[in-house]
Amino acid sequence: MNNTAWGMRGIAVAPHALAAQSAVAVLREGGNALEAMIAAAATIAVVYPHMNGIGGDSFWLLHAPGTGGRGIDGSGGG
Repeated sequence: MNNTAWGMRGIAVAPHALAAQSAVAVLREGGNALEAMIAAAATIAVVYPHMNGIGGDSFWLLHAPGTGGRGIDGSGGG
């Protein structure tokens, strides 16, 4: 990765600079981390279609303050 995206109150990392920038844009507009991740994933589906798209696998770790957190395995492997 040759580009870095950063923010004062949040950060986004992605394998393509445009994906990270789209996530940071969502955070700047007041979005949360989950919304930023969706923006990054949508961008990756365009710039790296072989890495992310409809029908692909999905692995999520979610945590909200005051909760124990949750993991979602959407690998489709059964």
